[in-house]
Amino acid sequence: MTDSNETTTAPETDAAPQQQAPASSDAVATLEAEVASLKDQLLRSMAEAENTRRRAQKEREDTAKYAVSGFAKELLAVADNLRRAIEAVPAETRAGSEQVNTLLTGVEATERQLIAAFDRAGIVKLEPMGQPFDPNFHQVVAEVDGTDKPAGTVVTILQPGYTIQGRLLREAMVCVAKAGPNSAKVDTSA
Repeated sequence: MTDSNETTTAPETDAAPQQQAPASSDAVATLEAEVASLKDQLLRSMAEAENTRRRAQKEREDTAKYAVSGFAKELLAVADNLRRAIEAVPAETRAGSEQVNTLLTGVEATERQLIAAFDRAGIVKLEPMGQPFDPNFHQVVAEVDGTDKPAGTVVTILQPGYTIQGRLLREAMVCVAKAGPNSAKVDTSA
């Protein structure tokens, strides 16, 4: 009798694993999908963290590069005034007075030191004379008649412009050649 009991229970145990096999494969598929989803989330999170790190690094670099911009703008007026002082003294006055010559030599030395400090900070003076008007770097103050230059060419620099690390610090204030009667008008608005 024990043999018959064993035979009757054996088919039941064989049937149970067959019923669990489809459930196990469903569970495995679900777990694999969840693992794939979690891997995707992990990769996205890692990419976002890397992008955040790069953005923060760039912000630190930009802050270091352009931290002196406000101070540099104020020093541009000093550079302008040093140049005006040098240009205000006629050559004959300078040659006729040793004191004036000595004073101007000191002003020129101060200007050279300031320009060297600008160079170290990445501040570059714009030299637009004879170049076409560029609204990104120039501000037109006036148009001048009677020049032999093409319309829109910078003919006078009233105030020099500067860049810092390639970024505009101050526009150059310029006068440009006026369009002749047969020339197209230059757009001087920015």
